[in-house]
Amino acid sequence: MPSKFLLNRRTCLRGLGASLALPLFDCMGWADAGPKPAKPPVRLGFMYMPHGVVMDQFWPKSPETFLTAPPPALEPLKPVLNRCLMVKGISGVPIAPFNGAPHALELSTWLTAKLPNVTHRNKIDIGISADQIAANYVGHLTALPSLELATMPQTHKENQEGLNEGYYTHCSFSSPKQALPAEINPRAVLNRLFGKTSKSDQPTHADPLDGKMLDLVLDGARDLRRRLPKGDQEKLDEYLDSVRSVERRIAAIEHRQKEAAQAKSGVPASKNKSSDSPPIEIKIPEGDKRSEYMDVMCDLNVLAFQADVTRVSSYIGSTPNGVSYPELGFSGEHHSYTHHGNKEEPKGRVAAITAFNVARFANMVKKMAALREGDGTLLDNCIMMWGSGLEDGDKHSRENLPFIVAGGGGGSLRTGRFLTGIKGNQGDLLTTLLGCMGVPLDRPLGIASGRIKEMMNA
Repeated sequence: MPSKFLLNRRTCLRGLGASLALPLFDCMGWADAGPKPAKPPVRLGFMYMPHGVVMDQFWPKSPETFLTAPPPALEPLKPVLNRCLMVKGISGVPIAPFNGAPHALELSTWLTAKLPNVTHRNKIDIGISADQIAANYVGHLTALPSLELATMPQTHKENQEGLNEGYYTHCSFSSPKQALPAEINPRAVLNRLFGKTSKSDQPTHADPLDGKMLDLVLDGARDLRRRLPKGDQEKLDEYLDSVRSVERRIAAIEHRQKEAAQAKSGVPASKNKSSDSPPIEIKIPEGDKRSEYMDVMCDLNVLAFQADVTRVSSYIGSTPNGVSYPELGFSGEHHSYTHHGNKEEPKGRVAAITAFNVARFANMVKKMAALREGDGTLLDNCIMMWGSGLEDGDKHSRENLPFIVAGGGGGSLRTGRFLTGIKGNQGDLLTTLLGCMGVPLDRPLGIASGRIKEMMNA
């Protein structure tokens, strides 16, 4: 017998100043729904890696083999490739007259599809980014208009072509002259999404999220659970398990950091046996467990979308300055390997770095595909794009930018395909994705001339 219990979409679990948003249950409607239950909203997310790819390791050999025999870089995505879409033939923004600034422009043009103002090179002056256009349209419906994440601090000491340092490390611009900072601390992100609130219900960031407070909030879920129909009880259980799992993993990262710092300064860890190896030093975001750090940040993105805390996100996986991957068995910098001169060893390392980053994206997408929402899954209602601002880091080419789009966009995208022979640019791609999200534009974005209709469901 169907339950008559109805829950308001804005319901949160609360306890002693902490609050926790809830995922979509069958017994609730979305905040922007009309008299009848509405479809789940479409979310839009971007994840970035610099320096391009090794093309023959990334691009599928043909549309026919895309799903059955993907190239090495796409192997982590194989279980969900039928939920992905790839398009070859999308060019980046031509960078003249900034020809000597490929790395200053690979990230800053990625979501703006526009060059900086040539007459104000030392100041931020570029177009509003696609994520912020989306946030301006749907941000009033959620607690956070958008979520900006990064793996590394947004600092860089280089001025190619006299360009402002912010262009190297920022992809989100709320206005032509305002770059948005990204959060690199997973604890701070967790606190922002599900942490303490003030009396005015505004998030406060003064203290880290208290585990005991979270316990109290989760304990309060027991009362709610008894009132939910069985299907929603299962959704609540898996959601709370996910929140708890992320919190534990963040705590483990912090604990290892503390122990490593103590060991480095000569303070022994009291619980370690004398025969134990000393704890490895975890340098977040560049340490031996970079995968763990990035996976936690991706999981926070999943939780934010699942709980409808925000519908727009960007994640800068790394930037062009000094990134290394010791977890892969080599310690040199990513940028150095990309200037491989077609030599097999550095090319192989670039391919391994690409596969590593795609794997982080794949983990996020696969979790979204496993989470039920409405009549489908969370991934069905998302548009997630992974990509880079260069095609080939060795030549700094931008003719065929590598990217992967995952998710159905609420039925607006036709996935499971590799499209070739498409002629378009980064602005066309972003304009298409915004259109699939339902964001109206009075003009195409940046250098765009229109949408890429081949990507869309008719």
